[in-house]
Amino acid sequence: MKPPRTPEYSPADIEKAWEYADTKEVINAVFKYNQQYLHWEELKWRKLPVDPLSVWILMKTFRERSMKYVTFNDLQLKYSLLDDFLEKLHFLDKSAAGSISSGLDSLPQDRNQVIINSLMEEAIASSQIEGAAVTRTIAKKMLREKRKPATKDERMILNNYITMKRITQIKDENLTPELILEIHKTITWDTLEDPGDEGRFRDNNEIRVFDMRGNVLHTPPDFALIEGLIKKLCDFANNDGGQFIHPVIKGIILHFLIGYIHPFNDGNGRTARSVFYWYMLRRDYWLFKYMAVSRAIKDTQGQYNLAYQYTESDENDLTYFIRYNLVAVKTAVDNIQKYIEKKQSESKQALIILRQSEGLSLRQAEIIKSLIKKPDKPITIKEIVETYRVAYGTARSDLFHLEELGYLAKQKSGREYIFIFRGLKE
Repeated sequence: MKPPRTPEYSPADIEKAWEYADTKEVINAVFKYNQQYLHWEELKWRKLPVDPLSVWILMKTFRERSMKYVTFNDLQLKYSLLDDFLEKLHFLDKSAAGSISSGLDSLPQDRNQVIINSLMEEAIASSQIEGAAVTRTIAKKMLREKRKPATKDERMILNNYITMKRITQIKDENLTPELILEIHKTITWDTLEDPGDEGRFRDNNEIRVFDMRGNVLHTPPDFALIEGLIKKLCDFANNDGGQFIHPVIKGIILHFLIGYIHPFNDGNGRTARSVFYWYMLRRDYWLFKYMAVSRAIKDTQGQYNLAYQYTESDENDLTYFIRYNLVAVKTAVDNIQKYIEKKQSESKQALIILRQSEGLSLRQAEIIKSLIKKPDKPITIKEIVETYRVAYGTARSDLFHLEELGYLAKQKSGREYIFIFRGLKE
């Protein structure tokens, strides 16, 4: 399959297309496929009332009338605010304003767990997008137990996890080239062929973006321009420049621009997604603490790559890339809503266990509840520390107390204890 492209056309082609401008059937097709925002590669296979090129020319003409433009250095970016976009942006604004917050507030004991689970999911999925061959189960076990990574792929996931936690801490800082380099160094540490590339902009023009068949999809700007482009990207992120762009759309544009500039020899995608998260949190979209957008992207990775390609092949029309990312964000919101509903149900179960059992705290009941789901899975003190965000001494006391009450059996494994579920008390 060849990389996406759009057709060239002549003044004669334009004149021919306008002959159909008064044809109802043609105009209906133009508006229908503009609403869906089809790329030429999608349009040309549709059953159309006239030749595809004429329909495409009319579609492009109508698109230009509602375009918004963003100038970045010599790059002229543009996008359309489709009705579908406005609906999703409105939904996200409402969600971030409190409709989901009320659900989280009903789970005060679980809020940290939700955050940690989300950071883990994001770290794992973002690394898997870049080729990390580690299952979610193994990756989560490593993170929860704070086990040292055994492979480069596991190190990628741990790096991503550390980076995501760091981003929640620096969300109120301005974006600077130094901060981008810090993010890149943290996210790529001990995973690159050349360790000297960690936290350093590329110093060559050997980087190309290829598809699986070896076709060149993107040639990044000259490396000599990178420092200047990154400074301008930071200025764009930190200031509105008198031009209002909806924060979610602006975050998506920042994501695209890092991919476009490709400032590093490796780790560009992970850095781009990290900067997107930073911007969302900076603009008070607190919900992103709880969301794993990269999970939605990983599940539709082919469409993610195609969104980049459609944008660049069609005169840097970001509408394709924005459309894809808004769908991914909406999916992540839906997933967190389902997760909250699940946690609410589980909390009710924990309260039942608590009422039926003497001498248990709510957190200890939560631990029992989690063991009921996976009774054959041993747990460790370190895992409780990471899962419930408590001190080591607190986690140790919880598990030793549950062992004293007969819920757990304690065994020594090397220098640490492991605990095995013995079942509920009769």
